[in-house]
Amino acid sequence: MHYATDVDIVAIRFACCDRYYPCHACHAEAEGHPVVVRPRAEWDEPGILCGACGTELSVTAYRSTDSCPACAADFNPRCRLHWDLYFEA
Repeated sequence: MHYATDVDIVAIRFACCDRYYPCHACHAEAEGHPVVVRPRAEWDEPGILCGACGTELSVTAYRSTDSCPACAADFNPRCRLHWDLYFEA
C-alpha cells in the first residue's frame, strides 16, 4: 500500500474499471489503462469503501465528512489534496 497511516483506510471505486483500489498508484500497478475520474453526475452513487467496517459511501458523503458515518473511523484529511486524481472538479 502506498499510503499507510492509521487513517488511510478508504478504497475508491474507479470509474474506469468499476474496481476498488486504495489509491491511484495501486490502480496503476494493477490495471493496464489510465485512471478515469468519477464524473460529478455519479457522486451520489456508492464509490468509497470504509476499510474499517466495509460501509460503502457515496463520493458526496465521503467529501462531506472526516470519518465514517457508520463506525466513526477517522479518514485521512490529507486525501483532500489528491481528490482531483479521483473525482471530477
